[in-house]
Amino acid sequence: MSNDRVLRVGLLGAGTVGAEVARLMVANQVDLAARAGVGLVITKIAVRDLTTPRPGIDPSILTTDSDSIVTDPEIDLVIEVMGGIEPARSLILKAMTHGKAVVTANKALLAKHGAELFHASDLADVDFYYEAAVAGAIPILRPLAESLVGDHVERVMGIINGTTNYILTKMHETGASFEGALLEAQALGYAEADPTADVDGFDAAAKAAILAGLAFHTQVTDEDVYREGIRAITADDVSVAKAMGFVIKLLAIAEANELHGSQEETISVRVHPTMIPVTHPLAAVREAFNAVFVKCESAGELMFYGRGAGGTPTASAILGDLVAVARNRNEGSLGPTETDYADLDIAPIGVSRTRYLIRMDVADVPGVLASVASTVAKNDVSIMTVRQEGRGGDAELVVLTHIATESSLANTVKDLRELEVVQKVVSVIRVEGLI
Repeated sequence: MSNDRVLRVGLLGAGTVGAEVARLMVANQVDLAARAGVGLVITKIAVRDLTTPRPGIDPSILTTDSDSIVTDPEIDLVIEVMGGIEPARSLILKAMTHGKAVVTANKALLAKHGAELFHASDLADVDFYYEAAVAGAIPILRPLAESLVGDHVERVMGIINGTTNYILTKMHETGASFEGALLEAQALGYAEADPTADVDGFDAAAKAAILAGLAFHTQVTDEDVYREGIRAITADDVSVAKAMGFVIKLLAIAEANELHGSQEETISVRVHPTMIPVTHPLAAVREAFNAVFVKCESAGELMFYGRGAGGTPTASAILGDLVAVARNRNEGSLGPTETDYADLDIAPIGVSRTRYLIRMDVADVPGVLASVASTVAKNDVSIMTVRQEGRGGDAELVVLTHIATESSLANTVKDLRELEVVQKVVSVIRVEGLI
């Protein structure tokens, strides 16, 4: 380790994550220096309010002038944990033009402007690391960008939002309603007062865009991601899934689409509630934990599991990036850069292939099954299993399809709704993980 050199770090933001980064940098100063090969010292922290108590942080290094950090010639590395799009985007770009390497945990920014930031870091010859942007402390981005770069990723499927996983876990294990489980998650601090970003899938969609871009070497934004949240999932949906040996999870799925004839390769990226068998590795991921399941051509199936959110896990990932960036800076080198050489088209949701579980209220009369079966068949979809439960003059009919395109399955549901014997299509949930 260099005994006379210190890299100076500027921190943009000192909320839950930023404060934990600052605390850990002080507590682990000797170890971090030994691993990086050079000392690391926070010299300035940008905050909104100087009067907010921040135990363990020297008040003399606090400032409300964020610009003074990214333009300070004495600062070598910048950590951005402000969140949001602006002013984070402008500050990161300015830091890069001033020759500073940047570490960020800003998933929303990367999902919107990742390509611009990667290009700017290339032009400035500085490192840009962002492991903490997806799945907290779980090391998934660097393995995709480095460890698996010699392989061909076929599919990435994961639980990447802890709030929704906690809610769905409680619904599965206790029979709670969505509303009841959400209130519990809010009381425990797993869900925000306004849970929209989590329960409507926006958070997972941003992370899915980042994962897909790395896995398939293509520019992907959050607007390319098909998104459905979990608000419509009911206790009855969870009960039916449980009785059939499934668990419902909010999954992010990025995959290469099957090629037919002269078609060019495309990818699809989607986030939606999904039923998976209880035997699938992702089914055992409970409460606020995250996990990402990766399928590669040569390496086969891999799973990365751990805490996906929270100040300490996210700070751990940030410090891992900081050490890597500091090591590169000390050695006069740069880490691997983002590649989008494949430039694959993102296909519409209709091209994706999956299974549907369709729950219907139907008239309990002869010929119902035949009518439903013929409607399914005319859309080039086949039925895998059927379950019917009589309730007097009507019945609940649950149909699990074989794999088909989303467009064929959507047309099937549309036609089923128009059948005279179908009183109501109660719910439609995608099914993954079956052989």
